[in-house]
Amino acid sequence: MNTLAYAVEDGVATLTLNRPESKNAISPEMADELGELLARIRADEAVRVLVVTGAGGAFCAGGDVKAMGEGGPRTPEQRRAGMARYTRICTELMALDRPVIAAVDGVAFGAGFSIALMCDIVLLSDRARLCMVFQRIGLVPDMGAYYTLPRVVGLQRAKELIFSAREIDAAEALRLGIAMEVLPAESLMPRARAIARSFAGASPVAMSVSKRALQSSLGSDLPTMLEIEAAGQALASNSEYAKEAVRRFASREPAQFRWPAAGS
Repeated sequence: MNTLAYAVEDGVATLTLNRPESKNAISPEMADELGELLARIRADEAVRVLVVTGAGGAFCAGGDVKAMGEGGPRTPEQRRAGMARYTRICTELMALDRPVIAAVDGVAFGAGFSIALMCDIVLLSDRARLCMVFQRIGLVPDMGAYYTLPRVVGLQRAKELIFSAREIDAAEALRLGIAMEVLPAESLMPRARAIARSFAGASPVAMSVSKRALQSSLGSDLPTMLEIEAAGQALASNSEYAKEAVRRFASREPAQFRWPAAGS
């Protein structure tokens, strides 16, 4: 891969957007590589959790605006068809039934903000800056932002962030519920890895059921969610992981899963 770095260790995959010279802006090549890699990750059962980050002190500056202007004139139909590579990123990432942690340092603008919103847990450095920047260049949000942003911050605030295209800092992102934690830049990846390692020790069945259920909950109703709970519990309780967890509990042995304390 020319635009991404990827490594897996003990069930924890780390995907790094790796175009630091452009603050990891998403070029067509990066979009294609990202879609392909996410499909591989989804098919790899050895990957228990995914951490997404960026190289060079930035997460992602959004789409590569310079590259957008180099393709020459295109019809609306051609431009719409060209969005397929970005749609694939969204569908692959949202379909991943394992935890995804975004470790965001520096800028997360446009599509970079959208990618962070698709992750299950968002950790920000204290120097992170986020912006739904599209309005500034006469474009509309993409990569799932119309879907994810209102669900995270509410409809009125989503409208304000999109219409104004204003920048928000890490502290405001935390207040709005976009981020779970804000950390010093040097603590960002260690904290992301600590949480990822804890997830790698969790039940893959329980984690998968919970993630899928939570993703559908806001568009569902109570009877449906109760049925999902019942079916999921039947699956999870019959897993080898649950049997081992019960044995450890009865024997007063350390649990397989343990959430890392803040700062660890």
